[in-house]
Parts: sequence; C-alpha cells; structure tokens
Amino acid sequence: MKNTFSDSKQVITVSTFSDLVNTNFQGNMNAICWSRNLLGDFKEIVDKLELIENITEVSVEDLLILQLSEQGHLAREIILNDIQLLTNCGASPSLNLLKNYERDDELDFISTDVYSYHVDRSPIETDTFLCTYHGSASDILPNDQVEQKILIPEIREKLKELHEGQETEFETFLEEYFFDLHYQPKSDAKPLNLGLGHLWRLAVDHPTQQVLPCVHRAPAEKDGEYRLLLIC
Repeated sequence: MKNTFSDSKQVITVSTFSDLVNTNFQGNMNAICWSRNLLGDFKEIVDKLELIENITEVSVEDLLILQLSEQGHLAREIILNDIQLLTNCGASPSLNLLKNYERDDELDFISTDVYSYHVDRSPIETDTFLCTYHGSASDILPNDQVEQKILIPEIREKLKELHEGQETEFETFLEEYFFDLHYQPKSDAKPLNLGLGHLWRLAVDHPTQQVLPCVHRAPAEKDGEYRLLLIC
C-alpha cells in the first residue's frame, strides 16, 4: 500500500513555484511537491521525439521544431515554462526521453544504480528537482523506513572483502564508489509514488543541509513505454 501526499509527514504540498523553491525543509520533511493537474498531450510529444540512445537529452530547440496538435502545444508550453522557471532560479534543468537507465549488475550483493533506493549528494548547497510528464514515476521513502546498505552486516562483510586497501581507508572506499548512498527498504516500508505532472524538490546530502536527504529510486519502466522526465 502506498502513501498519499496528504498523510505523509515527509512531504509538504504547495500550490505555486515560488512556494516550492522558497519553503524550507524541516524536521522529517525533506520533499516538497508543487501539486498540479496538467493539461495537454505529453504522449504526443514523446511519440514525436527521436530516441537516440537509451537516455536522450531533449533541447528546447528539439521541442520547438515539433509539429503538434493543440493538446500537444499545451503540453510543450508547460514543459518550456518549467524549464524557464528552474533556469531563472539558478538551476540547470535537463529534459530526458528515457527508455531505461544502465543497470549495475557487477556485484550480486549490492546495487548502485538509480533503480536502487538512494540519496543524492553534492558538495554545494543545492536540491534535486524533478517532474515526470509521461511514463512511470519515481518513488520516495521516509528515512525511518530504510536501512543504509553498508550497515547491513552481510553486505558490509562482503564490501570489506572487496576492499583491498587499509582498514582505515574503508569508509573512504565506500564513499568513492557510492556504496554509502544506497538504502534497503525495511519490510514494512510504504513507498510514495511521485506521480505525473507534479514538480518535486527533494533534499540532497550537502554540508549545509539541515534535514536528512530524501531517499528515492527510479521506477522500472513499462515495456514499450518511454518516460519524459525533467530533472536537475
């Protein structure tokens, strides 16, 4: 069973972009949702874009040259406006047409790809913004419903076997290969799906952050369906 925005202490819902970017994270709240019911045909845009690789970055120019119906035009205007809003506040948004991300299957006891629950880290003060316009949407989990994978004894022992350096360098090794960013859901975990059309701001692990970073994961894509995702 999945949570809804209204019953989650992790999320606050706002009604304007200004509130999205200016509301402070606090307490257990590390995700802010600009809740929207978007008009327009985003599938038409997906169908008319060309997938070059499994992940194709779509430029503003790519969007502008599309010949679209009235509903497709509405969808394009929303995307262009979101890109402009984020750019104006200093972010660097990227619009991606996604078939799938690369899977990390090198180790059979731990995964470090984006399908694994993880947090984002940055050396500077920043947040993660994302909006799924079409396709499957990401999930988040409260921090008390996950366990850091490197603290799970059997995983930690295998990582120690993998580490070939001094014991004093082990923690640095975990950070260097991003093992410390990944989390295992507890048995009673209740994911919250971010849904379509909502613009989200998620807390990132950085030196000035006052709350725990938001634990999230990319969804498993549906066969034959591409995702259209704005992220920065």
